[in-house]
Amino acid sequence: MTDTHQLPPTVQNRKGLALWWRRALSLVFILFGLAIAAGGVWLLILGGSWYYLPAGLALLLTGLLLWCGDLRALWLYLATWLVTLAWAYGEVGLDGWALVPRVIAPTILLLLLLTTLPQLTPRGRRLLPLGAVAAAFAVALLAGLLLPGQGTGAPPGDAAVASLAAPAPTATAAPELAAGQDWPVYGGSMLATRFSPLQQITAANVEQLQQVWSYRSGDLPSAAADGKYSPENTPLEIGGSLYSCTAKNIIVALDAATGEELWRYDPGVADAAIPYGATCRGVAYFAQADAPAGQACATRILEGTLDARLIAVDAASGKPCADFGKAGAVDLNEGIGETVPGWYAVTAPPTIVRGVAVLGAQIKDGQAEDAPSGVIRGYDAVTGELLWAWDMGHPERQGAPPPGETYTRGTPNMWTVAAADPQLGFVYLPLGNSSVDYWGGNRADFENEYSSALVALDATTGKAVWHFQTVHYDLWDYDLGSQPTLVDLPVEGGTVPAIVLPSKQGQIYVLDRRTGESLFPVEERPVPGAGVEPQNLARTQPYSGYAHLDQPPLRESDMWGMSPLDQLWCRIEFRRASYDGEYTAPTADRPYIEYPGYNGGSDWGSVAVDPVQGILVANYNDMPNFNWLIPREEAQAMGIKPIDQGGTSKNAEGEGDAQAGSPYAIHVNAGWRLGTGLLCKQPPYGRIRAIDLATGKTLWDHALGDARNNGPFGLPSMLPIEIGTPNNGGPLVTAGGLIFVAATTDDQLRAIDIHSGKTLWQTTLPAGGQTTAMTYEVDGRQYIAIAPGGHHFMETKIGDHIIAFALPKGS
Repeated sequence: MTDTHQLPPTVQNRKGLALWWRRALSLVFILFGLAIAAGGVWLLILGGSWYYLPAGLALLLTGLLLWCGDLRALWLYLATWLVTLAWAYGEVGLDGWALVPRVIAPTILLLLLLTTLPQLTPRGRRLLPLGAVAAAFAVALLAGLLLPGQGTGAPPGDAAVASLAAPAPTATAAPELAAGQDWPVYGGSMLATRFSPLQQITAANVEQLQQVWSYRSGDLPSAAADGKYSPENTPLEIGGSLYSCTAKNIIVALDAATGEELWRYDPGVADAAIPYGATCRGVAYFAQADAPAGQACATRILEGTLDARLIAVDAASGKPCADFGKAGAVDLNEGIGETVPGWYAVTAPPTIVRGVAVLGAQIKDGQAEDAPSGVIRGYDAVTGELLWAWDMGHPERQGAPPPGETYTRGTPNMWTVAAADPQLGFVYLPLGNSSVDYWGGNRADFENEYSSALVALDATTGKAVWHFQTVHYDLWDYDLGSQPTLVDLPVEGGTVPAIVLPSKQGQIYVLDRRTGESLFPVEERPVPGAGVEPQNLARTQPYSGYAHLDQPPLRESDMWGMSPLDQLWCRIEFRRASYDGEYTAPTADRPYIEYPGYNGGSDWGSVAVDPVQGILVANYNDMPNFNWLIPREEAQAMGIKPIDQGGTSKNAEGEGDAQAGSPYAIHVNAGWRLGTGLLCKQPPYGRIRAIDLATGKTLWDHALGDARNNGPFGLPSMLPIEIGTPNNGGPLVTAGGLIFVAATTDDQLRAIDIHSGKTLWQTTLPAGGQTTAMTYEVDGRQYIAIAPGGHHFMETKIGDHIIAFALPKGS
């Protein structure tokens, strides 16, 4: 026997290092084995997968054998690895992203274990080449398993998939879209199709698109704003001038061809007025038909502000319109009653129809049942005079409440953008929920009637014409965030004036916009009951027979993470939570799963429609929330207070909201995040779909967004691999056969072929693109413009930019 003390020092050091490595690796196996075996026992008790307990025990035994230098450690783990591959394939097949937590970490451990071969057998060094071959095989096998799953085809469960070929034209463009040089309204027109007939930029030349100008407003978060910026702005363009608002309501006018600032108006909104985020989705343009040429404010820009003002400024100079309200502003707090900064705010542009500026307001969710009113009001676009107020608690009133009274408090509100039919004179209101979102035991009948409903009002009188409810007795914050879209729906023998209504729960309804009657079957399906008492849960919910974006119910095997430990913990949470599929009732004795979550399905970005090709485009989210109701006593002990009692406004929506006046506070884990920041559900988290407008059938459906900015603990992976990220913001469709969409967390603006779904061009934006692009033409040149301002809730970079792209001159 050789005396190791007689070995040269370098050999002794090498052997000592190898021993240290083997012992360290054995501890890794032992610790992982203990954790996975213990979690496996818990999961089995909850009725979950059998795999983790034996796998954990095998890891533990592998570590003990490795500590002793026993070659059986390698054979045992190799067998465990092969069983793991078989189990993973049995659960999810060749779905690449689903395989990540199941096979990557076990494969890495196998490769590390192979490095100890020289210590496990005297022939170890001679077996190292064989080990290298085995390692190469493992990597090749892993790549073969993962790569097929990175495709972005149609989603599971979608049986009706149409051809990818371009459909024949099924409808003609609406008259309002004929003057396509401008982008005069938030959604492109009052019909809100987000479609432009401009076609200079096409699928054949879009790869030549280049940035031609960039503008920065200087409106960035101060220390007092605590980073809460989510501008979500889409500019307007009329006659060569581009009009936009910043996160805190500074209105700017730019030369649309060069980006040069023409004027700005700062209404002086304080940081304290910021609700969940500083948001100004856009402004409205109004031209006074009978005004003499050159008259001040003959053309004007109207804007609602975070501190609840309706402001009008001259479109030519930016100066306040003296004839509007008081010195150019109307105080929207009048008649609202008790409020504090950040509770009642306007984040969307008014919708102007027949000279009436119609707007609602965002009521900060989850604070108190006695919240400011969700009243909808119509103001004269020239004078600022209140013409009518639709207060669902007092439908007999047309104007402001009597002295000493307020509009009915706590009623459903409209925080997003309305649409309008100027021929019918109707304005269409996508309403939110009553205060509060996750408990409704004492809601009034009129609240239950209008909550999460689309309401058509006569724009001149404010009287309700019809309404259509998308969720009965909404306890899931499934308020209508999307602006509805007006189309002439092709039917046998002609067209029907219709309105397309996307929803957070993924259902897309198509209604006759004259009557509110559904043009496709709506099935009232039974949904789960139970939950906390007292409640008045609806026994059925309306499911659209047109199209739906929601996915099949979650299963334990849908749980994700970057490692087996992540996935195991998510499986345990899935099993211990209450989950009965869609519309699972809120619970207080244990968490419950809401899927889709409150971010959609479709949120405020809405859909786009090419009325010539007859194609509807929707980008959407596919994420659950992990929620629980907190009994009032516990909430008080935790210091959870509403905003009017000094409660914090720093949290994300639903994250520790007081719901004062109800028996429960609420905590929402939006997206169902792990401590690492990763999500518990497997990707994709966001997709984009093309739908045949006439039938509702899917043409194609792809994941949207790559993983470059995503990773554990907020660290970007830098991997431009398509994963399908959460997205906020809508699509723009052009007659050039293109979809322009940003919205994703990878900071990319994409141009997608509308017929195939293939990305033809993309560029990296300087900040998050949680907004909607627009397009216009100046001097014969088509521009694509976007205002990438980022989004604090989406954790993308905040910015103050407006950027325009165009083809090279002469191309």
